[in-house]
Amino acid sequence: MRLTLRRCNGSLLRASNAKMQGLSRGEKLVVLLCFAMILSSSCLVRRRVVPPPGKPKENRPLLVATKEELIARIHQASDPIQSFTIKADMSPSVGQLYGGEVTDYATITGFLLFHRPADIRVIGQDPVIHSTLFDMVSTGNDFRVSLPTKNQFVIGTNDAPATSKNKLENLRPAAFLTSLLIMPPEAADLTMMEDDTNETKAVYIVQVIHRDGEQLHLMRNIYFDRYTLEINRQKTFDANGYIKSDTKYSEWRVFNGVRFPTSIDIQRPQDGYELILTVLDMKMNMADVTAEKFVLNQPPGATVKTLGGCCAGCACSP
Repeated sequence: MRLTLRRCNGSLLRASNAKMQGLSRGEKLVVLLCFAMILSSSCLVRRRVVPPPGKPKENRPLLVATKEELIARIHQASDPIQSFTIKADMSPSVGQLYGGEVTDYATITGFLLFHRPADIRVIGQDPVIHSTLFDMVSTGNDFRVSLPTKNQFVIGTNDAPATSKNKLENLRPAAFLTSLLIMPPEAADLTMMEDDTNETKAVYIVQVIHRDGEQLHLMRNIYFDRYTLEINRQKTFDANGYIKSDTKYSEWRVFNGVRFPTSIDIQRPQDGYELILTVLDMKMNMADVTAEKFVLNQPPGATVKTLGGCCAGCACSP
């Protein structure tokens, strides 16, 4: 029998190919002493303080909610909105949003109009001379974009692929619609809830899953701040699970009895651009937002460019 003793903050014993019954009285005493030292607080034991869950230096208590209560909050944020007009600062950036070079452009003035169910118009103006930089409209799956500075009129469908090397020219009005509105899950959708809380963050996530036959597709993640239970983020995904849009919401305010975020950060990593909207003025559910506000005709002499299938009633239609 062979014993080897090694020192580690006291003593650590290794006994090889031996049984306690075969040890002498002195050897048994050494083994017992080593075990006692290993189990003591001075050997192989370290105590540390784990910070409470949530944001550092945050003294507010975490709020608790069920999945059903969170979905009800989505309805509260979405259902009252029938129409709106927004004046906002729009700060665009293009490039590799998830690591790489990004170019920031000058902030422009934006005007956004929305009417249920899915009509949206976005106008961008030069903040100094107030000339129109772009005017885009989407009604259903069709969109039209007027680019006066290029004397160009773009028409097509919202699912048409982005083809321009200028990322900002790939802006689609439907991208604004996806980010500005936080729609509740549809009746046929599956939903799951995750508590994503650790020592640096505290959020609930409601996952919206679409069933396509036997296939399940993650469509959206909706994030709730556990200190307020307000929605602070929404991600949408393509059919392969890659991020289509990642939108962050903050500074919620009440407009005509309806809460709406006044800081909206839209990232579209596949399209290569980011757009930060800072709401300057908003009118909610006004009667003057009518269907006529979403008519955009081709300017005389403008060159027509068609993307995807031809939209209904467009110049390319037979």
